[in-house]
Amino acid sequence: QVQLVESGGGAVQTGDSLRLSCTVSGLATKNYVMGWFRQAPGMERQMLAAITERGGENYNRDHTKGRFAIAKDDAKNTVYLQMNSLTPEDTAAYYCTAGSGPGVWHVNDYQYWGQGTQVTVSS
Repeated sequence: QVQLVESGGGAVQTGDSLRLSCTVSGLATKNYVMGWFRQAPGMERQMLAAITERGGENYNRDHTKGRFAIAKDDAKNTVYLQMNSLTPEDTAAYYCTAGSGPGVWHVNDYQYWGQGTQVTVSS
């Protein structure tokens, strides 16, 4: 059974940083495209970043604006999202996801999803 469990979310203030973690079981991160999406109430799920099997990074610059960085530790089967200079517009539920590739940009590129972790940024 595949499980993706996000952690590290919380309530922070504008300008703060957070690092989200996604602990994966039931599949090997070294064999999948791993991604991070977010979804605010009433909004579509937005792709933020993805990392390929070989470590290639992809970012949706419209949303990350150079402030986010994705990384993974295949030995720990864990994926991370470092988020800096947070603003209230970053308030959303953040989701970790895994896909068999090669697509990285769309919700339908991914087969497995975590339950999400909430990030709330106050001004």
